[in-house]
Amino acid sequence: MSDITTVGPDRPELQRAVEAIVESGFTGMTLRVHDERGHWVGSAGVGELGGSAKPPTEGRFRIGSNTKTFTAALVLLLVAEGRIELDGPVDDHLAEFGPDRRITTRMLLQHTSGVFNFTGEYHEDGTVVPGIPWQGREWVENRFRTHRPEELVRLALSKPARFAPGTDWSYSNTNYVLARLLVERATGRPFAEEMHRLVLDPLGLSDTVLPETSPEISGPHAHAYYRYENAGRQETVDVTRQNPSWISTGGDMISTTRDLHTFISALAGGRLLPAPLLAEMRTPHPKAGYGLGVFVQDTGPGGVTLITHNGGIAGHAGLMYSTPDGRKTLTASLNYVDDAAMSLAAAYQKATQSLLAEVFPTAHPEPTP
Repeated sequence: MSDITTVGPDRPELQRAVEAIVESGFTGMTLRVHDERGHWVGSAGVGELGGSAKPPTEGRFRIGSNTKTFTAALVLLLVAEGRIELDGPVDDHLAEFGPDRRITTRMLLQHTSGVFNFTGEYHEDGTVVPGIPWQGREWVENRFRTHRPEELVRLALSKPARFAPGTDWSYSNTNYVLARLLVERATGRPFAEEMHRLVLDPLGLSDTVLPETSPEISGPHAHAYYRYENAGRQETVDVTRQNPSWISTGGDMISTTRDLHTFISALAGGRLLPAPLLAEMRTPHPKAGYGLGVFVQDTGPGGVTLITHNGGIAGHAGLMYSTPDGRKTLTASLNYVDDAAMSLAAAYQKATQSLLAEVFPTAHPEPTP
């Protein structure tokens, strides 16, 4: 087994769990646990292929769809301010895009709007309706291109809806880009400014970044990789630097495991949202257990309820779990060699289940969208 760097009380069970995830095929991992035994931080593997240094325990990484939880929290804070109506039609602010008048803010945050997913729709029968390029050689060669959020929304709304608004559930990145534009149109201010005003600055999240079109990750960070086929050969390329505007608020933010802990603990523990809106956020849709920007995961009789959202984006991934009172949290970053086949998915699910069982007895991870 490789060495592991830790800070905090001796937690051999956590060390073994981190090792198991790295040994399942990941390049590196950093884990942070806050619970009744204190704070524990550990990292294993390497931060860069061919290197020997472990991933930095305070390093920044792309958090993928954890961005959706930040976005949902911001929208709900604007609901609290009276700027946005939770059950009002988004067309009131976004008429220039012509969304279905029946789509409400709640439907965006809960993925019940039915709007086409601009990264492609994957149907139960195996058919795929493609969206923008986000995999393979085409994405690699164009990973510094800028996509405007308006462009992504117009593409999505030009496609047939998956279902009538409010009649079903389907995970769609478009919902959260619409939510971004809703914030901007309702406030008259850039999304990043509102995120800083209402979420990042009040919580002191100084290492959390909204990169917009910047390809950089400043400060210490592990590297992300992508493997693809080029002229019949497998190529592996460092994609740490990329323009994340292709995913926008579907998953573009950068953070640290420390900031994710601070955020999810404050959110779940009632220190960020008014109680009635937090209750709305934590009311899950029956089909997927998805509330407003979070999964509400009930582990069954004798178990625990977890407030969670995970995310992955081209060789970086983040885990974020909390008990409903915010007192016990697990946050983690992963760096790895990604590919279109999601070849690490099965190993990841198995190893993550073991990790959660150590921190939250009887817990099991939610299915990855």
